Amino acid sequence: MEKRENKKEKEVSVVIPVFDEGENLASLYTQLKSVLEHIGETYEIIFVDDGSSDNSFSILERLHQKDRTIKVIQFRKNFGKSAALSAGFNYTRGGIIITMDADLQDDPREIPNFLRKLSEGYDLVSGWRSPRKDPLSKILPSKLFNYLTSAFTGVKVHDFNCGFKMYKRTTIKDIDLYGELHRYIPVLAYWRGYKVGEVKVKHHPRIHGQSKYSIGRLFRGMADLTTVMFLTKYMTKPLHLFGGIGLLLFLVGLIINAYLATLKFLGQGIADRPLLWLGILLIVVGLQIISTGLIGEMIASMGGKSAHNYIIKKILQ
Repeated sequence: MEKRENKKEKEVSVVIPVFDEGENLASLYTQLKSVLEHIGETYEIIFVDDGSSDNSFSILERLHQKDRTIKVIQFRKNFGKSAALSAGFNYTRGGIIITMDADLQDDPREIPNFLRKLSEGYDLVSGWRSPRKDPLSKILPSKLFNYLTSAFTGVKVHDFNCGFKMYKRTTIKDIDLYGELHRYIPVLAYWRGYKVGEVKVKHHPRIHGQSKYSIGRLFRGMADLTTVMFLTKYMTKPLHLFGGIGLLLFLVGLIINAYLATLKFLGQGIADRPLLWLGILLIVVGLQIISTGLIGEMIASMGGKSAHNYIIKKILQ
């Protein structure tokens, strides 16, 4: 049994989300295979077809028939990168997990550098594309996103958006992904007590296919930053957030109404004062927010992760 566990710890699993990347898959496989065979560890490559509309799945089928170290998970529709990574994580066997994109912009030859960094005691190593070979329309919003995320979360990573990462298996077991949360994996890991590192990686310009980036992804990502802040700081104690806000509003409303009540006792009319309605509104809203926090506490106390946010059509293993 001990030998089996040691073997598992040495095995490397590579998880690659795929969405309409048919032109890149054969070349990616060749490059990745060459690097993995020189590492000296057993390995597996897991492609997750996230509802591609091109010939991606048929190419992956052929690669699987040729090489059984390749596994393929096919979604029924496009569920997004977070769902694809989550599914891939659930089917990995290795003690070391690598994630990378299928667009050939990540260079598999950087994998030994990740391994060296991971061996320094890190639980997660994130890639830093430097210099980044993308148009300014992608680079500038990404820089803003990275700056704000680092400032708000305290995690000193330069490139949260980089899909090229390496994890110890224990790290990914504690991370539940949905929405755009794949961008915040270093944050989620850091706030769970894992040691997060970073390594500069070569980045190549896209040759085939089209980028899936849109300005809408930036706004969705920033919206999810609020979710991450809540998950990392208030997930187990939501009343600390909602209770604080609700109590503040309640007390302000109470002070306003106490002031108006004093004026009433002094013989002044208060029925036509807008301040009276503001005080009542603040008290009611404050109590509602506190109630939301209490409900959140009850939900948090139940524990457990969310259900799978994807549907699998076929698995080749």
